Amino acid sequence: MEESAAVKDTSQTSQTVSTANKQREELEEEESAAKTNVKCDPVDKPADVEHCEENDNNTPVAGESEIKSVPSATKENGTSDMNLYGNKDKKSEKISEETDMKKQYPAQTETLLGRLDLQDRHQQKFSLADFLQIGPPVEQDHVTCEKDLAHTFLHRLMMLDYRARYIPVRQDSPEVSHSKPVPEVDSSETGDSDSDDFLSTTVDPDQSSKQSHVHPMDVQMAVFHCSDTFFKQNMITKLSQCQYAVPLLVPDPVTMDIECPLWTFRQIRKTWKITQTKDNLNIVTMKSIPICKAETPMVSFFHLGPLPQSKSQLMNTLINDRHNTFFHRNCRGSTKSRHLMDGVAEIAWYCPAGKPNDAFNNCIAFCNLHGDALLNEKQRDILTEKSSVNVVLVPTLEKGDKSTAVISGLFKSPKPLICLIVDGNFDTVEKKGKYKMGLKDRSQSDVSEELKGIIRNILSEPHASFQLETMAEVSGIRVDEDDHLCQKGKSAAEGIVKLLQGMDGLKIKDTFLQCQGQLWSKWCRTNKELYHLTGHIENEKSEKEQQLERIREDQCKASCSELMKLFIESLSSLQSTDREYFLKWTQILMDALCTDDLSSILQSYDKKWSDVLALKKKHDKSDQLKMKRNELEQISTKLQSATFGLEHMFREMGQIYEAHKSLEKQPTSGQTGWSKYPELAAELMISGHPMELMDGDAGHVPLTWISSLLDEVIKKLGNKRVFVLSVLGVQSSGKSTMLNAMFGLQFAVSAGRCTKGAFMQLVRVSEIKKDFQFDYVLVVDTEGLRALELEGNVTLHHDNELATFVVGLGNMTLINIFGENPADMQDVLQIVVQAVMRMKQVKLSPSCVFVHQNVTDIAAAEMNMDGKRRLQDKLDQMAQLAAKEEGCDAECFSDVIAFDVQKDVKYFAQLWEGSPPMAPPNPGYSESIQELKTFILSKASESEGITLEQFKSKIHDLWNALLNENFVFSFKNTHEIAVYRNLEVQYGNWTWTLRRTMLTIENELYNRIENRNLDRIELSHLSKEMSKTYEEIQNAMTTYFDNDSDKEMLVQWRGTFKSKIKEFHDEQVRGVQRKLDEVIQQKKACKKLDDKKTEFEDKLLQKSKELAHQLKDKVNDEEELRKQFNSVWRGWVTELTAGTKPIKDIKYEADQSEILHELGFEWALIDESRSSGNYKKISGVGDYSHYVASRKLWDQFTSFLKGSPQYEEQQRIRSVINDIEQQSLDAIKSKPVATKGYSPAYLAEVANKVKEKVTEFESTRKYTLKKEFTVDLVLYVFDRAESWLTESHKKFKMNNDALVYLESKKERYYNIFKSVCKGSSSAVVLGELICEKLKSSTVEAVCNKTASGIADEMRCNVPAFSGNRLDLEKHALKSLAEKEKFDGFITYIRTPRKQVETFIKEEVEKYIFTEERDKAQNILKKNVEDIKSSVSQALFEATVKIKTEKGDIDKWVKEFSSLLHSKLIFTISAQNFRDINEFDFLKEEIEKGLECIMEKMSSLSLDKMKEFKDQPDQILIDQLCNCCWVKCPFCAAVCTNTLADHSPGDHSVPFHRSAAVNGVHYRNTDDLDVNFCTTNVASDWKFYHSGTDKSIPFKEYRTAGPRFADWRITPDESKVKFWTWFVCCFKKDLEKHYKLKFEGLGEIPKEWIKHTKEDAIKSLDEMFK
Repeated sequence: MEESAAVKDTSQTSQTVSTANKQREELEEEESAAKTNVKCDPVDKPADVEHCEENDNNTPVAGESEIKSVPSATKENGTSDMNLYGNKDKKSEKISEETDMKKQYPAQTETLLGRLDLQDRHQQKFSLADFLQIGPPVEQDHVTCEKDLAHTFLHRLMMLDYRARYIPVRQDSPEVSHSKPVPEVDSSETGDSDSDDFLSTTVDPDQSSKQSHVHPMDVQMAVFHCSDTFFKQNMITKLSQCQYAVPLLVPDPVTMDIECPLWTFRQIRKTWKITQTKDNLNIVTMKSIPICKAETPMVSFFHLGPLPQSKSQLMNTLINDRHNTFFHRNCRGSTKSRHLMDGVAEIAWYCPAGKPNDAFNNCIAFCNLHGDALLNEKQRDILTEKSSVNVVLVPTLEKGDKSTAVISGLFKSPKPLICLIVDGNFDTVEKKGKYKMGLKDRSQSDVSEELKGIIRNILSEPHASFQLETMAEVSGIRVDEDDHLCQKGKSAAEGIVKLLQGMDGLKIKDTFLQCQGQLWSKWCRTNKELYHLTGHIENEKSEKEQQLERIREDQCKASCSELMKLFIESLSSLQSTDREYFLKWTQILMDALCTDDLSSILQSYDKKWSDVLALKKKHDKSDQLKMKRNELEQISTKLQSATFGLEHMFREMGQIYEAHKSLEKQPTSGQTGWSKYPELAAELMISGHPMELMDGDAGHVPLTWISSLLDEVIKKLGNKRVFVLSVLGVQSSGKSTMLNAMFGLQFAVSAGRCTKGAFMQLVRVSEIKKDFQFDYVLVVDTEGLRALELEGNVTLHHDNELATFVVGLGNMTLINIFGENPADMQDVLQIVVQAVMRMKQVKLSPSCVFVHQNVTDIAAAEMNMDGKRRLQDKLDQMAQLAAKEEGCDAECFSDVIAFDVQKDVKYFAQLWEGSPPMAPPNPGYSESIQELKTFILSKASESEGITLEQFKSKIHDLWNALLNENFVFSFKNTHEIAVYRNLEVQYGNWTWTLRRTMLTIENELYNRIENRNLDRIELSHLSKEMSKTYEEIQNAMTTYFDNDSDKEMLVQWRGTFKSKIKEFHDEQVRGVQRKLDEVIQQKKACKKLDDKKTEFEDKLLQKSKELAHQLKDKVNDEEELRKQFNSVWRGWVTELTAGTKPIKDIKYEADQSEILHELGFEWALIDESRSSGNYKKISGVGDYSHYVASRKLWDQFTSFLKGSPQYEEQQRIRSVINDIEQQSLDAIKSKPVATKGYSPAYLAEVANKVKEKVTEFESTRKYTLKKEFTVDLVLYVFDRAESWLTESHKKFKMNNDALVYLESKKERYYNIFKSVCKGSSSAVVLGELICEKLKSSTVEAVCNKTASGIADEMRCNVPAFSGNRLDLEKHALKSLAEKEKFDGFITYIRTPRKQVETFIKEEVEKYIFTEERDKAQNILKKNVEDIKSSVSQALFEATVKIKTEKGDIDKWVKEFSSLLHSKLIFTISAQNFRDINEFDFLKEEIEKGLECIMEKMSSLSLDKMKEFKDQPDQILIDQLCNCCWVKCPFCAAVCTNTLADHSPGDHSVPFHRSAAVNGVHYRNTDDLDVNFCTTNVASDWKFYHSGTDKSIPFKEYRTAGPRFADWRITPDESKVKFWTWFVCCFKKDLEKHYKLKFEGLGEIPKEWIKHTKEDAIKSLDEMFK
């Protein structure tokens, strides 16, 4: 980037020295060789040196070359500047030593910078960023080395430590002289020579060669020259705050050009009070004005020639005799060698306090030209021209002396002159406004007092005024503001401010910043009203939301003001440095516009507030006090309107963004896209600008804007960790000042209204980052508690809100207490303790440090101890009060928060050392700042901080909770919820891994049981098989809990989830053992039959072979073969099954009717219920009143029980139906139908239980149910059990009916028969038989593995199944919306688990047969290949082994079977094949058949899986539905926790629904209740507790009993459109289902009708992110 010449001039390094030397050589040629006539002894007479020193800064006599001043290299028209006073004849007189010095000057500059380790800083200058970071602590009294001197000076200056000038320097090298150690005298020689030596003044050459340490002002000026313009400005502002003089004219150390650093003054604001007498009354007027704009008299001081008198010290007595405003020779650290101060003109201001002892009654600028004014002509001329009064120090002058000519010129000038003759001994003489005063033998105080009187006298007459800004008009000097970049920024700022000029300051914001102000305040009020609804809640809520939208539309219309357009364009187009100038200039020019208005308003406010206080003291309760209060409120409103700064521009940006974002409106043509606003603000925040977090005017947090702003910061920096430091305290208690001093921040500090709202600023952690676990400290500064203009009813609420917000945000909160007024302290403590109490209740644990400022005597340890004791007592007292108010237990403050009164309370000295406005900051204050900073960082080093993402979500959580009355119940920790959801996902992955492994183990063991290779299952064996996977899961859990970025938050659930994983593992092991034990028992029960089956198969094989041999070569026709086989088959089966009874099929319908009749129900009633089919829908019926025996009795009963209206009874009946259904199904499924077959007794037992339960229910109610109810309920239970009974009995029949079994084998034996007929060998026949058996067992194995594989694939990759319970819920609801079937919704509402299981089955069906058919088929093909590989390997190994061992066919079959025993169900007998001995041939035959089988298997239909034990949908149901299914007591929304038993955690759901969905209606009406629970709990409505006449406020719903207490229902203003769409879409269906109406109080809000299905589905995605 191209830089201006102005910047480059101050950035040149040593390479410019040669240029400077050339300039000096040219100058030397013009100079005369004549010596200056100075009355001074030469340097070889050291005794007289002291009397020849330069007057204020120890410039040595004319013989010491290293400390000479250099005249300006600037010449005008070839003449010296002295021509102003007619000294043309002596214009070239210079001493030869000066010529030598000019040659040495650049080299000396380089040497100085090298000594201070600043040689690189001429190029890479100090910037604000270098100090807006946290570095190592600076020790207050630490002796530093020269190389660290500059940095130490700056760090201490940034902390407002005026002792930064007096830093002790360590003597690192013998070359550097500091304390000048006393040389020792050799005692071996005595005599006269010793005394002569002792008295001699000759300088030891060794000592004289030693280098003096760096002059303090050289350090200051070296840093000044090595800083960029912004840091110079900051540095000069800090010097001014330290009540030090600041540079007005500065010679460039290389080119010697004179520069006026006008830009550096722009941040300085001076405040003073003017006392005027009017009508014999003293009227004090306060003025607060940017110093550049101030028009004040200026008194300039300079000296001519070297003098023994210190000019600077004299000036200090005029301004503040207790503080060294100007550095002088007698200041600590001063040395004779001074390099960069000669020719520098410094300026300081005296500001009166409006008191009788003020030295002057108006603000006066005092200017001090360092060095000999004879040698600094340019500076002298400028000052004499600009001054109101010139003060010159001179020795007694002789005629022809050069100084005489200067004095003569000043005497002729119209400007007042005071000439101080240092060696003159006479009284003060005045002539024509010119004063002459002798100083000899006079005390400094006398001189000072007389000088003050003279200046006062001169200034009481008309006089010239001085304004800093006029320095820009002076010719022949550089002004830093002429820099191209500075001018570019100023030009852009002027374009903005030009729009405001001439306007009433109170109307600027209303005219140009309309998005804030009335519109934003109205939006905030309306938004808060959403949490206090009273009427028709949902309609009122809908109206409020529409109002909010209309306000946003109005904001969008108002967002195109010319002011904001220009502001945004400049921000967007300017580069970083230009942008900084632009922002600074904008603020400067705005301040200038507002200064007068603000000043007068603040004075009015001050007066009116005094009147109010006076009336309060008199306990005046008249209308006068009320009137004064109203007037005060009006002035406060004016003050708010008149305050105008950059923060309001950024606030407007935020509101424009929020308005457009909420409506998603595109920018108008020519307007910078609003979507870029957060990025612009983020860049500024990263560069160190504070950003508004809470708007103090509206008392609201613009969440959308803040979120987007932080998102952009995260994009640019990454999701860095930050330590959040909040500050809280009474207004004007010095919070911002403390932060600015501690961290070098830029929070606004001013009297009257301080920080408005809350602001945040990032501070980078620098080289000490290794000591911390975070990258930044994020400082949150707040508006003061108990702000004056907020006096009134809203004060306490506002303070509580603010305190809770910032305490909750901070990792640490500094609580700032000002002064020792116990009343003030008590108010603040009460607010703070209550905020901390709330944090504890919502599981946030901030720390706090109390900072007690303005303590009179912090040194007295006893007083400190007493103060701490009193503070502890107050805190304990406040803790008890807060505990009572918040409804929790706390006896003392330490019960609420970890707090050590000995360590966590810091005492600060008062800020000012004396009385403002002339008092410098107290050094004790900066020491306290450093101690506190060290303490904070020490505490912070123990914290991990939080990520920026977490900080963002915490802002949301705290603010949303604060909008509700009950913060604790309303608080929802979004980040904690997100962390828990991620943990649920991990838990799902861990349990799935365990389940998947157990499924594999189960299948292998199942195959072994079926193969008769296993007859017992030990838990220890199962645990051992699972041990490796279980250990891996435990390790994964440990890694997750130990290493996750949120491990501190995760620790609270570590124990729970560890035990849950163990429970899951143990349950899996026990469950598999139970299942396999049943298989073993079944196998044992069927042993006889299985043996018989083997016998049957052997006989069938033998008969088939015999028949085949008989017909061999006789029948060649396939049809004939089939005919012959069929003719003998039936005989074989009859022969083999003789004596066994066939198992009958179930007569399900007849059995049901018979059982119902036996229970006493009429046939007609049974037939009617069965034929109507209504029983199938009994669980989903909306209205059960038709089942009640007497409708009149029902109505009387439901109206009599006020707390138990019809809805409650409907719910009770529905609950009974669901309970009976579940209990009945559990009872039926416990019967051994698959092993012992079906029996009607099972149904009879269940039917009896149903009747008993209905009778039991009726006994608790005042009404009875019709018989139809019991009949329908029994039929419903039978219907639900039918599929399970039928399937189980089918399995039993297949396994136990000999006839069915033999018929299933007919085709196999026909193939053997056919093969033998064709002349196949035994090996071929056995091969075919083995392949036939392998075919069926392979299909089963492949299907089971495929079922498991598909379940695994879907669990890992299908979004509905790969997340947590919440994701499953979302997709189930989406599916219902897409189908738009009311019955599906009702099933979900009544029995959510049933509907979710249906959804899982449908998704699996879709996945297998449509969406991912190819993927599912590939899983099957892979499993086919795996099985083929296993069988081929078994064939190979069995054949090799038997050939090696020379075994027979029996051994081969046994070996082959054992190799497959865990992979396939495979048993075969070789009884009829003993003649086989060609095993290779057998192997080849099997491989041929296997190839054919596998080829067919690859195209196997996936439908085949349904015939076997493992089903993918059931595997997923077992995994995904083992969670919490508890329903909300109001709207029946289902808890979405992944853990079935998650106590002590509350039940919760991301969003609830309209109570109408669940059939809730208003008492004694048919009006459905359309309200949402989340709206109700934010309203003032009440509900009736079940069975009582007691009404309970919704806000206290947890007190209604266990069913309510276990639920966490938080007010939710998110626009969830899913259930509003459902209500509108299925309005008629709901009315018909519940026989109620959406009328009256139940009228559907009009806004809901606009919600589409697409909106509904989209709202699910937004809510379940």
